[in-house]
Amino acid sequence: MFDLFCLIVTVVAFFFCFSSRKNSKSIDHVHEHGFSQKLCLTWFREYSSADEPDIIGPEGMEKFCEDIGVEPENIVMLVLAWKMDAKQMGFFTQQEWLTGLTDLQCDSTKKLQIKLDYLKSLLNDVIAFKNIYRYAYDFARDKDQRSMDLETGKAMLQLLLGKHWSLYGLFHQFLEQSKYKVINKDQWCNILEFSRSIHADLSNYDEDGAWPVLLDEFVEWLKARPQETMA
Repeated sequence: MFDLFCLIVTVVAFFFCFSSRKNSKSIDHVHEHGFSQKLCLTWFREYSSADEPDIIGPEGMEKFCEDIGVEPENIVMLVLAWKMDAKQMGFFTQQEWLTGLTDLQCDSTKKLQIKLDYLKSLLNDVIAFKNIYRYAYDFARDKDQRSMDLETGKAMLQLLLGKHWSLYGLFHQFLEQSKYKVINKDQWCNILEFSRSIHADLSNYDEDGAWPVLLDEFVEWLKARPQETMA
């Protein structure tokens, strides 16, 4: 009888131990692969300051970029800001952080680093790229101004179109010598459409089209140049 009692105790102890290990592994699995808003907020506070605990400013942003291994001017940071719906360049609010990183299911540096290739891949999606491009205008412009100053506009166009639009180098030269000091939102949106739809040799450009004057002047400037520059 005593031997039977010992056997029962041993079996119960075995199953209790097995169950505890299984639950422990399950918790570890959730910690490693799931998403924790608490961890995400703790991570946020590594970059916010005691004076402004609900905002990551330029100094914190620099440290954040360093930790994830991305230069601040890398276009992936623009895509991440778009995911967060961040309103001001160089700043992330706590709510913006939670919005974007909840969507990405990232609550640590390691998890975000794994997602960087995915964020870059969004630039190859036509619709996503158009949304990111349009978002970039309000994100980058001075909030006290209705239009984007030309220097900021050139920098953002280089970032977004520099590698994809064969005429971008010439367009940049045109802007450099033009009378324009700002780019308005209509011009900004039409620059993307122009880069996507008009051939490098301008063969399908319609002089009677509804392009902004900025782009009509760009075409006139191009046509006045030696032919080889448009090849």
